[in-house]
Amino acid sequence: MADHQEASVTLPSDPASVSAARKYVASVLAEWGLPGDADVADTVRLIVSELATNAVQHTFGQSPTFTVDIALDRDEHLHIGVTDSHPRFPKRLPAAVQQDNGRGMVIIRWLTAECGGRMRVRPTREGGKTVLIELPWTMSAEPVTAGGQQEP
Repeated sequence: MADHQEASVTLPSDPASVSAARKYVASVLAEWGLPGDADVADTVRLIVSELATNAVQHTFGQSPTFTVDIALDRDEHLHIGVTDSHPRFPKRLPAAVQQDNGRGMVIIRWLTAECGGRMRVRPTREGGKTVLIELPWTMSAEPVTAGGQQEP
């Protein structure tokens, strides 16, 4: 495998784009050798889904598109970035029992930490932001059977 691989897609800030972003990333990761039924594939799809949802819902129409970038460095680190043109950074919301939404960043932080990765947010030169996730690629990519045991 190459030392560095990357892929990118720009989508309209529309709810239908969340599914398109998830499918795009799953397809690229499959090309890079990650089985679609690996636990980490589900984790990455959920992270991308939450980030894309945030880019659509929380930019209040001020970001007509968002971009999903993924990169794999030396088969060691998977980088996921979702960029939009809205200047407001994500905020941590207080956990409320009755709260119906606003848990996306909590989910993303938890999944990232659970995988041994890290998350950060950085401003773009154009005045928007990128939410960056870095995950170790060394996570098990073995398919998991229904009983939860990895196949030999």
